[in-house]
Amino acid sequence: MGDAFIKLSDQSNPMNPDRYDPIAAALKEDIGQGDITTDFFVPETLRTAGRIIAREKAIVAGTGATAEVFRQVDPSMDAQITRREGDEVVAGDVIIEVRGLARSILKAERVALNFLQRLCGIATLTRQFVDAVGQHPVKILDTRKTTPGLRTLEKAAVLAGGAGNHRFGLYDMVLVKDNHLTTFEGLSSFADRIKQLRQERPNIRIEVEADDLEQVRAFVEIDGIDVIMLDNMTPAQIREAIALKKDSVEFEASGGITLKNVNRFAATGVDYISIGSLTHAARAIDIGLEMTHVPG
Repeated sequence: MGDAFIKLSDQSNPMNPDRYDPIAAALKEDIGQGDITTDFFVPETLRTAGRIIAREKAIVAGTGATAEVFRQVDPSMDAQITRREGDEVVAGDVIIEVRGLARSILKAERVALNFLQRLCGIATLTRQFVDAVGQHPVKILDTRKTTPGLRTLEKAAVLAGGAGNHRFGLYDMVLVKDNHLTTFEGLSSFADRIKQLRQERPNIRIEVEADDLEQVRAFVEIDGIDVIMLDNMTPAQIREAIALKKDSVEFEASGGITLKNVNRFAATGVDYISIGSLTHAARAIDIGLEMTHVPG
């Protein structure tokens, strides 16, 4: 990215102002009425440089959000993002450099690191799953099992790790699960509703969850379904389900899939594998900020 520092205030804000801003909320939570320690002990005009450094191997994600933390604390701060989203770093690599008032850097430090450590952790775990499937032509997907208020950032971290996003929320895709099916009297009424939905929303993606092969046999006969989710099925059951395929319907495996067994699921020929642990169980990466005094 070159040697020149960039003005954080000149960067476009990654957060939509019409939506909840998790960065502003996190800063308010941490700083509150003010940083008592910093304001008392650190000279008001002291300027410093800080380097955000990886302390272990990781995949980079969340640099934009991290830079935005510094911008929201003090728009006059300058920063250089030295690693792109999706880059692999090792211990000692610098991810972001920042220059500005020491007080501002210290006030932003913890929140900035919290975002970066969390999002790099998601990207790193995601890359491990992507690598684990090897050459099998399957797409790893996330789920809606995200931290409340952080879904946009966490799903972006999944993309940085090389996987794809499932639906973002309840509003952009249909996913009929077992609890939805209990509200129908029978498959004929359910099929009628699928037909009606396809007529009213022709471009919406429709997915249904199957708990067993009997349900798969029924769902492949219903026109309008795009994807059948095979929930908590074994690789052998998934192969049987895929053998029932009709037309252009696709299959997604979900439930009980780990780094140890994901390759076996990928080998079944399934189109997608959705994994909730990408976002709900990722370990934060060890990342720190080191500051040095800037004379004058």
